[in-house]
Amino acid sequence: MSNIDIRHAHTLPADGARQAIEDVAAKLSERFGLQSSWVGDVLNFNGSGVDGAIELQPGAVRVTAKLGFLLSAMKGMVESEIQRVLQEKLG
Repeated sequence: MSNIDIRHAHTLPADGARQAIEDVAAKLSERFGLQSSWVGDVLNFNGSGVDGAIELQPGAVRVTAKLGFLLSAMKGMVESEIQRVLQEKLG
């Protein structure tokens, strides 16, 4: 199993950041077939071979995930896609 831990700074207000995280989750769902739900300021997501969360923090978001065996082989690609979408949606 591989772990992902990405922090991404942003300057959006809380509601704008929350909407951006929703957009990130939609992209990840489209790309990787993930399901997601909010618990407070944390968007939990899971799917085949992945379990993680996107935490809304003041001025930043933190993405953590545990990748199963098959996705572990593609960890670099998964991290790159997450970072690309974060940059696109949060700046």
